[in-house]
Amino acid sequence: MSDFNAAAFRQHFPFFTEQPEWIYLDNAATTHKPAAVLDAVGLFYRQQNSNVHRGTHLLSETATNLYEDARTCVQKYLNAAESAEIIFTSGTTAALNQIAYGLMHSVLKAGDRVVISALEHHANIVSWQLHCQRFGVILDVIPLQGDAASGYQLDLNAYNKLLSLNPKVVSLTQVSNALGCILPLENMLLAAKACGAITVVDGAQGIAWQVPDMQTLAADFYCFSAHKLYGPTGLGVLYGKREWLEKLTPLLGGGEMIEHVSFARSRFNQLPARLEAGTPSIAAALGLAAAIRFISTFDAEQIKSYKRLLLKTFHDGIQHIPGINLLSAQQNNAGIVTLNVQGEHPADLALLLNEQRIAVRAGQHCAMPLFELLAVPGAVRFAFAPYNQLTEVEQCLNALTQAVEILAL
Repeated sequence: MSDFNAAAFRQHFPFFTEQPEWIYLDNAATTHKPAAVLDAVGLFYRQQNSNVHRGTHLLSETATNLYEDARTCVQKYLNAAESAEIIFTSGTTAALNQIAYGLMHSVLKAGDRVVISALEHHANIVSWQLHCQRFGVILDVIPLQGDAASGYQLDLNAYNKLLSLNPKVVSLTQVSNALGCILPLENMLLAAKACGAITVVDGAQGIAWQVPDMQTLAADFYCFSAHKLYGPTGLGVLYGKREWLEKLTPLLGGGEMIEHVSFARSRFNQLPARLEAGTPSIAAALGLAAAIRFISTFDAEQIKSYKRLLLKTFHDGIQHIPGINLLSAQQNNAGIVTLNVQGEHPADLALLLNEQRIAVRAGQHCAMPLFELLAVPGAVRFAFAPYNQLTEVEQCLNALTQAVEILAL
């Protein structure tokens, strides 16, 4: 039994007081926000609202200080070397697109190779595809092995063969948003660095499972979204080592990213401004800082242990429900279960659960190539967070049982 007090944790989230009928298991899509985050965002708009970096008045100076304090908060959370290595974006997708665009226009050339995996979210596939054909860059994919019972995992022998081709970039997810499996990132990134590759990590799902230490993880870039970590939507973080951030060609132009502009040419600003064009999402940055301060007051290992307990309870209960086809294994899982009812469309199951106020997600979860490999049209995803209760798991299992019975009629 975990020592984590899930009931006390849950009390920090107003949603569950105002919407007590809902069992929310769509946490891989977005998490709920604690009162500390809501208060920080609200306070900014009520008392501190002003644009940053531009004004000489006190409100602007205050907003600028708060915004840069939020950057420093993220820097310390990731253990980055300096705050200038933290770039605020609109989300993980924007961060990955900035990396792909920036490297394609500065470092990569025809014949170079980029390695991704079969487990990637569309954001870490399409962002590279947009440029590969145009620039003659080859996109290689690490295949899957295993099965649902033992757990799908990447074929590391195939990965090593791809590394023998000396790719310029290796870009991997930390945790599969579709299956929940945790990649052996430390070893995979070290192997990539050994062959001279630039390493990129999509931490959208992983940030809520394991906070990386950027002084020890062999990642040149790491991206995540605030709303996956109890923060606001519309804000992402692009961490990059300074030497690589400075090599990125900016994706967006205008505003503070410019040092000097003439009609003939423009000269870019210093980091982090050169990669932050336009007015940023100031309130969301303050909300993310509040989320980080909030989650940092809890023991990360206790949270992990509790999520494993939720996962085990759910997996154990599913074994007693006939007709369930599991795609996610219990082991090496960050708290995500995808499944189908045999012979039924995933949307039908999700709709039946919705009638009992259980929020799950059905579809291909922005991982179409993965589901093509698995030869299934999609799946229903259950994603657990530390504010979920064991009683909710039991209620969900009962609702699943009833749904299976209805679909069998």
